[in-house]
Amino acid sequence: MPTLLHIDSSAVADGSVSREVTAAFRAAWQAEHPEGTVVYHDLAVERIPHLDVHGISAGYVPAEDRSPEQAAAFALREQLMSELEQADAVVIGSPMYNFTIPSTLKAWLDQVILMGRTAGETPSAKGTPVTVVAARGGSYAPGAPREPYEFVTTYLEKVLGGGLGLEVDFIVPEFTLAPVVPALAEFAPQAAESKAQALELAARKAKALAV
Repeated sequence: MPTLLHIDSSAVADGSVSREVTAAFRAAWQAEHPEGTVVYHDLAVERIPHLDVHGISAGYVPAEDRSPEQAAAFALREQLMSELEQADAVVIGSPMYNFTIPSTLKAWLDQVILMGRTAGETPSAKGTPVTVVAARGGSYAPGAPREPYEFVTTYLEKVLGGGLGLEVDFIVPEFTLAPVVPALAEFAPQAAESKAQALELAARKAKALAV
């Protein structure tokens, strides 16, 4: 059965555009794969621990030689890496916080990146399609005043594509704060249009994976 790995990292439960768009992707994917499995992580609720010395060192020690602390730390890494390796498609919701990704998503990435397995010359999940919903409160598009501060897509392209060998695609809803921040109110029409396009694109991309 096909498997979708779905990850949300927005700290906002209600009103999150990244969550709404990943949900649209998931719904369209499930419509095409009614027999499929969805593995879901809400990183705002299910706090994945930061990679510590035990988790780091365990990746380079044979299983039989690991300390109890290393074994416990690597068990989580094994679970998360296996989920990525077994997925037929991945969708990730990543809002922009202070010009980059949420720390909760960085914690997940640190746990799943292991040189010689998921990363390196022959990444174990190489070629898996991943769609990233990179929502942001304003605009960081080419030509925008804050374009140089865009460290979400630029970072994830390198990590997911260059590091893990995944086939990365982005959906970028902009001006998500326009409805709630008075200083951005004039951009409300652009926000509505960008969100509508993102929802349509998410459904289209999910359906295309079934071909």
